[in-house]
Amino acid sequence: MFCPSISPVDPKLMMVSSDMSASYLSTDGGQNWRMLRYDQVRGNTNCRPAFDPIDPRIIYAASGWEGIKVTHDQGEHWEFVGKLPGNRAQGEIAIDPENPTHLLVGVDQGICHSVDGGATWTHCEGPHGKTLGFHFDLTSPKDQRICFAGTTEGIWCSEDGGATWKESDSGLPVKQILAFAGGSNAKDAVAILYCSVTAHSENGRYIGGIYLSQDRGVTWQPANLQGLNAETKAFDEWGEGPVAQYVQLLTTNADPRRVYAFNSSTGVPPPHNASVYRSEDAGQTWHSTFQNDPRWTPCNVEPDYVVAADHQAYSGSPLGVAINAENPDEVLTIFDDHGFVTQDGGKTWACVHTHLAPGSKIADHAVAANEAAQWICNGLVVTSTWNFYVDPFEPDRRYICYTDLGFARSLDRGKTWQWWARPGRAPWQNTCYELAFDPQTKGKIWGAFSDVHDIPNNNIISGNHGSARPGGVCVSTDFAATWKQSNDGLPLAPAVSVVVDPKSPPGARVLYAGLFGPGVFKSIDDGRTWKEANEGLGAKTNLRVDRVYLHPDGTLFALITAKRVNGVYQQEGVGLYRSTDGAASWTLVNGAQPLLWPKDFTVDPNDSKKIYVSAADAREQKQGGLYRTTDGGTTWDRIAREGPEHFGAYLSPVHPGWIYLTLCEGAPGAGLWLSRDDGVTWTPMSGLPFSNVQRVAFDPEDPESIYVTTFGGSVWHGPASE
Repeated sequence: MFCPSISPVDPKLMMVSSDMSASYLSTDGGQNWRMLRYDQVRGNTNCRPAFDPIDPRIIYAASGWEGIKVTHDQGEHWEFVGKLPGNRAQGEIAIDPENPTHLLVGVDQGICHSVDGGATWTHCEGPHGKTLGFHFDLTSPKDQRICFAGTTEGIWCSEDGGATWKESDSGLPVKQILAFAGGSNAKDAVAILYCSVTAHSENGRYIGGIYLSQDRGVTWQPANLQGLNAETKAFDEWGEGPVAQYVQLLTTNADPRRVYAFNSSTGVPPPHNASVYRSEDAGQTWHSTFQNDPRWTPCNVEPDYVVAADHQAYSGSPLGVAINAENPDEVLTIFDDHGFVTQDGGKTWACVHTHLAPGSKIADHAVAANEAAQWICNGLVVTSTWNFYVDPFEPDRRYICYTDLGFARSLDRGKTWQWWARPGRAPWQNTCYELAFDPQTKGKIWGAFSDVHDIPNNNIISGNHGSARPGGVCVSTDFAATWKQSNDGLPLAPAVSVVVDPKSPPGARVLYAGLFGPGVFKSIDDGRTWKEANEGLGAKTNLRVDRVYLHPDGTLFALITAKRVNGVYQQEGVGLYRSTDGAASWTLVNGAQPLLWPKDFTVDPNDSKKIYVSAADAREQKQGGLYRTTDGGTTWDRIAREGPEHFGAYLSPVHPGWIYLTLCEGAPGAGLWLSRDDGVTWTPMSGLPFSNVQRVAFDPEDPESIYVTTFGGSVWHGPASE
């Protein structure tokens, strides 16, 4: 999560963005959040939004890389303002507190300003570097406002409302700026600027860090180090570096002498931890206000599901911070996938990304899974989910296969959730891709786990994320409460798929596992041991299996997804394969329709010759779409193309001819579509606010409902048709 902001008019109004395309709004101080619709505004990880200083309904935000949008109804509807002159928004959007038509915004290299509420923008000569923040000096006249900008390459001042700029960083030891903030008010005739520069060790002395100016940037003096982390040597191997860096600063016009500083860690335990330091006297003295690890006291941060399960915290320096401009006691800090808010100046901090369920308790020691705390989703979800399951024997039990979080389960139909307990957790904890349920034994489940996420999406195919991390198959006999490794014979590689043959005998089930890189493996002894089963499958250069499926008639399918070498998509090995002899041999199904980047496939449960394959564009080859064969692969038709990256197609078990298709990453519109006429026509399911959709799961008890897993928007439950 990135770019938090708090309204100065209504402090309960907050906004946050994610790197998974969505933005979120809270109207109750971070207790609950609603995802803003993809077709109204997109998430932006580089530019903090701005709340109007007078009207709480007006918000300006950078929408992805599309430009700046404004809402006049508190996020329901958004429209573009004037086009920035050839640059993308960076840093933050800032509004003059006394003149809402006067705006500043950072762009790729420099800044722009507007005097008509964003209708037109002018690029400002002089400032360069990535913008970190702005300040409008309220001790200057409104019609001749003095403005300040902090960028990664200096501090800049304008004495004519942003028309012209000059450098204003004399006295700083370096111009490698990490953070910038300013506060001023005419009532007290005070104006203070703060910045942080890259710190280093010089003969064991801490050099750099926080500086301040009380003469409008003419000169800068270092803040006092008393109370700060000024270490020049790492305390342990888990610190973010040997020298603490102050990566975020906050102050307000209400009290410019109150300043908060957010640091990187030099170790795990306090005082070496990443903390939030507070000064009441403009940086002369400091004290730490944030300690979220329960292993040390005092711990003043509300635990979330990770801390409750692992009894330790993993937070580093924050990705974004915000403060209520009218009340410096209220601060919001955002980390990778969690965030906290204080309303008492840092005495206590509350979670903004989840809530402990009423009546649930957190033990003060590691507990078994059946004693794990239960949590409620509050809408701030930035997680990728691969599959959602309703337990076939006990429908009160629900399961989510997650990226980054690994796995979660619910015992009350999804009202509350348990993150997997530390005892009995799978050894590969980043991602769970798929589950396979024993058809006769209650609670017996096999799972495909991996320390590699995003398979088969762009991060993996493009090489942005490495795929050479381990994974494997685990088995649970207690409804996924605990897992045991079931991996003998499997190479340590990402396991992305696992299926069980329901016709095989109990206790000696035949299973098939798909591994990303090594291919398909088979077990004939309940998953205890495995053997490679790749004869005729893929190519030696590509056995990147991303899905295995066993049809009711015994036909086995495996999909091998894309591989790029030096930016070039390789054809060798890619495609859908079929085995009719229990994986003893394989043949290519889609030879008549080669695809460079297939993502998922579906086989009609009543006819194994009727197959759907979804594909994404492979650069200049516009192969994205949904393909179907009705003759086992002899002929193919592309029956849909609604965007460049189709993910999958899923057949309704209760409505003949109903097909759902999903799009992921770069969907130009809706990510979920429905055909009620067997693929002849398609209708977007526009009620879903998130556009990066992966799979559809069907509610076994309610044929008019579906579940949708997403790439960065968690799991959604909604109507089977709109």
